[in-house]
Amino acid sequence: MRLSVVTRACFAGALVALVSACSSSTTSTSSTAASSAPASSAAAPAAGSGGTIKIGIDLPVSGADASDGVPTSNGVTLAIAQANKNGFTGGIFKLEGDLLDDTVQGKHDPAQGAQNVKTFIADSAVLAMVGPFNSNVAKSEIPLTNDAGLAQVSPSATNDGLTIGDDAKKLRTAHPDTNAFFRVCTSDQRQGAALAQFAQKLGYKKIFIVDDNETYGKGLADTVDAQFRALGGTVLGHEHITANQQDFKALLTKAQALQPDAIFYGGTTSTGGGLLRRQMADVGMSATPFMGGDGISDTEFIKQAGPMAQNTYFSIAAPDVAKLPSAKAFVQAYKASYNSDPGPYSAPAYAAAQIIIAAIEKAVKDDGGKMPTRADVLKNIAATSDFPTPIGKVSFDGNGDTTSPILTFKRLLPGGKTVTVAQLTPK
Repeated sequence: MRLSVVTRACFAGALVALVSACSSSTTSTSSTAASSAPASSAAAPAAGSGGTIKIGIDLPVSGADASDGVPTSNGVTLAIAQANKNGFTGGIFKLEGDLLDDTVQGKHDPAQGAQNVKTFIADSAVLAMVGPFNSNVAKSEIPLTNDAGLAQVSPSATNDGLTIGDDAKKLRTAHPDTNAFFRVCTSDQRQGAALAQFAQKLGYKKIFIVDDNETYGKGLADTVDAQFRALGGTVLGHEHITANQQDFKALLTKAQALQPDAIFYGGTTSTGGGLLRRQMADVGMSATPFMGGDGISDTEFIKQAGPMAQNTYFSIAAPDVAKLPSAKAFVQAYKASYNSDPGPYSAPAYAAAQIIIAAIEKAVKDDGGKMPTRADVLKNIAATSDFPTPIGKVSFDGNGDTTSPILTFKRLLPGGKTVTVAQLTPK
């Protein structure tokens, strides 16, 4: 479904009350596997109405994921608004955000994400995109953006297989030598290893692991499982829940009988994290700590878990901007625009948009003020080096991963208050 971003122009108002608008049609992109270059790189796209250049935004901004998705989209639209205010491309073009929701029936959906990307590809004014938020959505989108040569920068998709190894190669069969996917967050390999180390620092010797069997959740849980064992810890069990499962009492009763020091959950709030934590009270595990990754970093988790939200630890694959001098101006501008604190991935999304905007502006300048090609923008994004953003200076390696990963560990206290307990640069 398509959502308006200030009637397709700059955005500086609150996005908290986003609502669904009419559905949009999608156009499939044709395969050009035999070509040595992405399909869209041959010719420059025609300018949008009134000399408009668009940045696609694919995020979950409704349903259970909205408490993460909306603040993340706010970060993008703030960057677009500021770029227009500061004279984007010297006034030659106007910048617009095109926001599409990848939520279906209350949760992020890979098929919807793929449809959204097809919509972006069909619009020649879209020169790059920010998103998606979730790794399984990214997995469905990367083959399409690789085929079309449309650069995408994710603020939060952390699965290792999106950028490295055989899994990543399978996503880029149209153009194996072209990478169109980048991310400003760290990977699950690093996040999972750090979580295992953090669990031990908290004094946990025995943990029980549950995951949602999705790309992100299972990948993170598998890494925590292996790393915790490698550090000498004991994994008492590792269970997978099913899609749309609502009752976890049988699984938790099994875990309770083994007396774990903590339950680790790999997944998101929308796939069961909040309910799983809440139901621990029903099987006598009220005092047992709960751990997870950034998939349970949203306020929806606090709402669903209720009083059981306290004594939960989670990681964020991004820095705590409240503690970064480089983020001071961003935090002030965000609060002024949205009357709220930034979400966990608002600043990374802002950084992703900044990188795209700079790449577009350089392409316009290099092309003498003409509408640049997607290939020009992609080339400039790939060459990003020490680019200053609120989350620090960003560079991308050959796989599209950030070379400056940062992780933050937080704890939930009574009343839903969140405190940062550690911040580190994983190796």
